[in-house]
Amino acid sequence: MQEILGKIRRAVQDFEMIQEGDAIAVGVSGGKDSITLLYGLHLLKRFYPIKFEVMGLMLSLGFENFDPTPIKNFCEEKGIPFFVKHTEIKKIVFDYRKEKNPCSLCANLRRGALNDFAKEKGCNKVALAHHYDDLIVTFMMNLFYNGRLHTFEPVTFLDRSKITLIRPLIYVREKEVRSAVKKNNLPVVENPCPMAGNTTRHSIENLIRNLEKEIPELDKRIFTAIKKDVFQLKN
Repeated sequence: MQEILGKIRRAVQDFEMIQEGDAIAVGVSGGKDSITLLYGLHLLKRFYPIKFEVMGLMLSLGFENFDPTPIKNFCEEKGIPFFVKHTEIKKIVFDYRKEKNPCSLCANLRRGALNDFAKEKGCNKVALAHHYDDLIVTFMMNLFYNGRLHTFEPVTFLDRSKITLIRPLIYVREKEVRSAVKKNNLPVVENPCPMAGNTTRHSIENLIRNLEKEIPELDKRIFTAIKKDVFQLKN
């Protein structure tokens, strides 16, 4: 966890993600990435020179057999504020709209609900658990499907909601997250969504893995290009 904590701190400093007095809500999905981010920011808070508050917020989408108890218990043990809010997103996407490609609508509804939840809890920032690999996959998806050299930003201010999104795991690789979850016994709740593991994003992930067999360090080259040419960060 120490290595991840160092990368979180570097991202926070490189992109000025946290300011004095910030109240940060971590969007907790139940997966490995978000629980790692929540725990990482909780640890960072202990020694970081800028004072801030952090809490975990989870949306219950309405799927059956979704039990956040392991995460609740973990947060209670570590002294991390944690809150769950029920939504009707599953009904809207799958039952009412009957979307054939539900991921986009679901993501939009989740983003709006999470931002509203954060404001209800007095937070001015929402931390999302997109990591190094997510950054590259999003870049390639935009290139292949939209013809754009674009990916998500490390820091984004949402004018309508007045919420700032931050992504402190941007330097952390997925394999490092998997290792941290295992070594630190972090709780992970299985994703009940029927689309889990069967999306365009997963197809691009597999494509990149196959390309890396022929092009060593392909991910590093793409990430460097994004830092320099998209984020304009020269360090």
